[in-house]
Amino acid sequence: MTEAPHLSIREIELSERPVRLRLPFRFGVVTLTECPQAFARLRIEDAAGRSAWGAAAELMAPKWFDKNLALSNEDNFDQLRSVLLLAREAYLSDASPATAFGHFARHHDAHQATCARGGYNPLLASYGPALLDRAVLDALCRLQGVSFYTAVREGLAGIGEKRDEFHGLGLDRFLPGLQPQAQIEARHTVGLLDAVTAADLGERVRDGLPETLQEVIAAHGHRYFKLKVAGQVAADVARLSAIAAVLDARPEPYFVSLDGNEQYESAEGVAELVAAIRATPALGRLWSSILFIEQPIARKLALAADLRGADLGKPVIIDESDGELDSFVQARGRGYSGVSSKTCKGLYKSILNAARCAAWGPGYFMSAEDLTTQAGLAVQQDLALVNLLGIGHVERNGHHYVNGMAAWPEAEQEAFLQAHPDLYERSHGAVRLKIQGGRIDLRSLAGPGYASGAWPDFSANTALRSPTGAPRTL
Repeated sequence: MTEAPHLSIREIELSERPVRLRLPFRFGVVTLTECPQAFARLRIEDAAGRSAWGAAAELMAPKWFDKNLALSNEDNFDQLRSVLLLAREAYLSDASPATAFGHFARHHDAHQATCARGGYNPLLASYGPALLDRAVLDALCRLQGVSFYTAVREGLAGIGEKRDEFHGLGLDRFLPGLQPQAQIEARHTVGLLDAVTAADLGERVRDGLPETLQEVIAAHGHRYFKLKVAGQVAADVARLSAIAAVLDARPEPYFVSLDGNEQYESAEGVAELVAAIRATPALGRLWSSILFIEQPIARKLALAADLRGADLGKPVIIDESDGELDSFVQARGRGYSGVSSKTCKGLYKSILNAARCAAWGPGYFMSAEDLTTQAGLAVQQDLALVNLLGIGHVERNGHHYVNGMAAWPEAEQEAFLQAHPDLYERSHGAVRLKIQGGRIDLRSLAGPGYASGAWPDFSANTALRSPTGAPRTL
């Protein structure tokens, strides 16, 4: 493997822009209609004095990082702004050179401790470094003229050094063996408010884009789906039956993940839903199509709940409970089989957990989930990460709930379309993610930089807002 170059971080710029949804999305305990997207842009410098900029973006989704009902959406946005500002302060506090991974390793523990003193949980605290680490790696790739895939596989990022969690997993064999593919299956999310058929619709949006599950399948040809449940057995069985009627109408196989949304307090509660599904004849094919169950138990209870004695019939993964670098290790000891990859939790955590799955052997796996990543840097960097890690399908929902790049400057839309004509298309008045036959083409993500041949128009953003007063944590 190549020796990883050492870099100094010289500047960090944080900004945001508003995102409005074309369809309301039930996000755990909140219904989302608008939300800011955060951007990190930073400059690195190597030992020879060469300099390069890198960037990353991520939606500031409320009620996922912290589901405290006493907090408003604005409170949640301010929490995320705060951890970004704290991460910026940390990463600029030490100008001495380190590898791309070395900057993460250097600041991880101190940043988590600082955030904990402010009342921020580990999942929330990770949001700040998650953006900065991607921006550092993007800058490194641009400086070296290599792709994200090359930087990780050939050791340019320096992954593993100075963090005990990464040792003993055979990274020197695991990383070079990663083989990105040309395409990935898109797993379409069916949210709790989403219409299944036209009969479920009230007033239509009428923007020409799909509004129901039936219309999504007709337009994009999905074979993979993520179905959210609400923790109310009778209502969940009725809704799943309506969804199954649509999916079963297609002769070809389909595949499903079941998202428990932290709606349960114990494995027994999850088992009750499982038993009801199994006892419903109309759900026979859907049950056989379920690949795994995602985070059914509330995060505060999940790692204390032992799943090994419960009759759940499907592997179970953690998502929101994956707050710390050793969370997956704890979950494994409780009978969980998998963990999600999300760039908002940190790219190095995803790589660490993927290496664990490989080291632990058959039966352990990583899924690819989506925190409403938006077209441009956010969706491209997430797609490149899960593709490199060998995950064959990825939950996508941001493109469905938001009207593509419609709110972006026209020149920015065109720049991304020209740089990534396989990934995007222009339709219904805007550039948007292209899904054909249920798949997303990823070939253009292999160019220099972290999966992007175009830049956002940062002049269209505003500086990251300072949190109003003392951010609420409660």
